[in-house]
Amino acid sequence: MKGCGRRSIYKKARLYPQIYAFVFILTHCLSYVLLTVRLKNVDLPAIGENDVLIKLLAAPINPSDINMIQGTYAILPDLPSIGGNEGVGTVIETGKKVKSLKVGDWVIPRDAGLGTWRTEAVFAEEDVISVPNDIPLLSAATLGVNPCTAFRMLVDFEDLMPGDSIIQNAANSGVGQAVIQIAASRGINTINVVRDRPEFGQLCERLKAIGATHVIKEEALRRPEIKEVFKSCPKPKLALNGVGGKSATELLRHLQTGGSMVTYGGMSRQPVTVPVSALIFKDVKVRGFWVTQWKRDHASDGSLFGVMLDELCSLIRQGKLTAPACTQVALQDFHRALDASMQPFISSKQVLLL
Repeated sequence: MKGCGRRSIYKKARLYPQIYAFVFILTHCLSYVLLTVRLKNVDLPAIGENDVLIKLLAAPINPSDINMIQGTYAILPDLPSIGGNEGVGTVIETGKKVKSLKVGDWVIPRDAGLGTWRTEAVFAEEDVISVPNDIPLLSAATLGVNPCTAFRMLVDFEDLMPGDSIIQNAANSGVGQAVIQIAASRGINTINVVRDRPEFGQLCERLKAIGATHVIKEEALRRPEIKEVFKSCPKPKLALNGVGGKSATELLRHLQTGGSMVTYGGMSRQPVTVPVSALIFKDVKVRGFWVTQWKRDHASDGSLFGVMLDELCSLIRQGKLTAPACTQVALQDFHRALDASMQPFISSKQVLLL
């Protein structure tokens, strides 16, 4: 098992009574996420007076979930640990001192690391936040990470007005699709960069159907035809980088003077290189963003998170923000979902139905 310090092993664990979770044990390995699957019986803890019993309904598999298992994420839980940082569940029982939640409420995690890949869980009231149960299940299950990341990056770094432009790579990702839709709802143009692929035409049509202004291949950023894009929209004030490497450098080249590039991911595993000329002659700003840190920084004022969720859910109800393309996978097929999540050119998010 070359390349691993110690192995990372999943266990499919049966929680008493008849509750299932995906538990990864030992420690992390970059290459062997799907080494072993085993069944394990564990007990569901008692419900404390400030706790809620949640029936998990659906939970996506995000790149951060895989990174956490591989040991390359900023949060590394004590092992064994239950995977999954995002999802939606319904409250089926509350402790006697719980005030903000009631049976039947839908909830999502306030923070990463709760472990959502299980059918039931006991969480502290303060660890979850309610969301409307009249929005689509997949929208609720994928609400807490990607749409929140997209929203904050569009709001917090540049004063974007209707008619302004942003440019982003990884435009077909969950964050990218949310950026397109939220920006479109505000009258902001989006220049969306994706890697070339056999189904590029279909992907282009799908992104334009949800509001993309332009969809281009990465190679086009380095070609003269990019000038045609800027005949119909202004140079971008904001660049959103989820890839890194040369792709990030190319985004910087097209920013307005004084614009910002915000990095929220690094799928290429290559460093971001900033040309000296961009700093000196264009005075660009290079920033980073991690939605988990934003949530923690604003935990003392939970209203900010709630206000953001209210606005996102309003867009969902209006049909202006839909869930990314999803593949729904039954619990027993979780190994297939994990494998699919690690394949290149992913156009569909794997969502576990719990």
